[in-house]
Amino acid sequence: MALTVVYAADTGHVVGALALTGASTGVGSGAPPEVADLVGSALPLRVSLGDGRMATLPLSARELAVASVDDEPAALAEPLAFGVEVTTDGKPKPALVRLASWPDNIALATDGLTLTVKVAVARPDARGRPGVPTSKNTHVLAGEIPAQQTQVTLPVTLVAGSEHGVLVLAAGWAGQLRTEKVT
Repeated sequence: MALTVVYAADTGHVVGALALTGASTGVGSGAPPEVADLVGSALPLRVSLGDGRMATLPLSARELAVASVDDEPAALAEPLAFGVEVTTDGKPKPALVRLASWPDNIALATDGLTLTVKVAVARPDARGRPGVPTSKNTHVLAGEIPAQQTQVTLPVTLVAGSEHGVLVLAAGWAGQLRTEKVT
């Protein structure tokens, strides 16, 4: 048995993990399956909005990568808490990294999504990739937390009181997939 993870290529966040057995796992050959073989054209991440409603935040297969990694059972239960680091030649390292948690850091307002991390960012490359679905559209917001800052607001227009699924992938921090109400 081997652990295979699907991860966001730009931030390293694990967005799915599975334990594979058999010849097609790539174990021994060093070659994991192709992303499209595992997720098709997109990986749909879902979060409940209550009352039987679901928000779906699809991640395009073009934005994802696959890695065969060392066994990490916790990644099966909580994939967004882990990340994949790549070597200087672009190959994934075999050990997953446990990412820092940051609860209560997302504020969704009528004019934007504000992300706040616990510690000021030393490098301005701590990218955020939050997704906010509104009706049938998913808005993918991209931005950077400025150097030495703990917060960024990404513009999006939303209706006060509405609820949305939010996916936040900020490099170095555990991913967040949850429901937020617009204030």
